[in-house]
Amino acid sequence: MHDGDTIRVRQGQLVERVRFACIDAPELAQPLGKESRDYLKSLIAQNGNRVTLKIVDTDRYRRKIAEVFSGGKFLQAEQVKGGMACVYEQYLSNCPDAAAVKQAQNFAQSSRVGVWSGNYTKPWDYRKMNR
Repeated sequence: MHDGDTIRVRQGQLVERVRFACIDAPELAQPLGKESRDYLKSLIAQNGNRVTLKIVDTDRYRRKIAEVFSGGKFLQAEQVKGGMACVYEQYLSNCPDAAAVKQAQNFAQSSRVGVWSGNYTKPWDYRKMNR
């Protein structure tokens, strides 16, 4: 587990980094960054640390981009619903289940949880400011 939108998966001897499609979670150095990572870790642990991937692309860092499921839950939607990530509009066209993450974000915003509970900098803005 790296952060709230990137995990390492193992299949046999192969270990790969997988970037979550559709969402962007706070960087570890940002407020809620570690909480986002830990929330994701707890979601995956509920299913014995097993995930299913729907790979949609590969990024410039050679990570697989995927929709990630665990225990019947769509983890992107769970992260967003918990306020631990934002919909990543810039890359939403690469997201087969975009409607689910948008609905989750509407819920999180109206509930004012996590990144929607205060004046948090979006992860993409944070990265631009800290290059």
